[in-house]
Amino acid sequence: MPTDHYFSAQPASDDGLRHVRTRLAGRDVEVVTAAGIFSPDGIDKGTRVLLDQAPAPPAAGTFLDLGCGWGPLALTLALESPDARVHAVDINERALDLARRNAASLDCGEVRVDRPDDVDPQTRLDLIWSNPPIRVGKQALHELLLTWLPRLAEHDDAAAYLVVQKNLGADSLQTWLQTSLPPAMGPVQVTREASSKGFRVLRVARA
Repeated sequence: MPTDHYFSAQPASDDGLRHVRTRLAGRDVEVVTAAGIFSPDGIDKGTRVLLDQAPAPPAAGTFLDLGCGWGPLALTLALESPDARVHAVDINERALDLARRNAASLDCGEVRVDRPDDVDPQTRLDLIWSNPPIRVGKQALHELLLTWLPRLAEHDDAAAYLVVQKNLGADSLQTWLQTSLPPAMGPVQVTREASSKGFRVLRVARA
């Protein structure tokens, strides 16, 4: 029997839906999840830390949930900023289907759920929220971040917030980001926005 991972493109396990009650953007909601995705039982600890510690999103703009899973970050962004356009991306087809279902059920019409390659690379992002898939391995993680972080818009308020478990390399990732983002981005500042429950929230922005 093959083992599913949340970063698998097409999980092989049974896709029976789970209905989960949770809290997003200050309201109680019901979402659907399933086996074969990241955190099928609800909001994981790291994502909850990011939701609790990141500043409120702007009222409008173009936002990204990188590695969306069933959609807790993208849904929160859309509920808190209904005038924003929110891109939710993942390589897991089941996660994408669930995120679409949840966006529709919560009337989040401005959430666009896509595979990474389906997002126009010229799109500039005012805000990125991500609980990045650390367990894909360092090389794949670095490639992922080097693909998306340079797409931050060129204004003072554009920023990315990444939540990373301390014992899975949050501090070394902060150092790597500070020294390895492409020079074309210009000066970059990577700071620790918050530290809570064994997780760091890192903020990446142009200096």
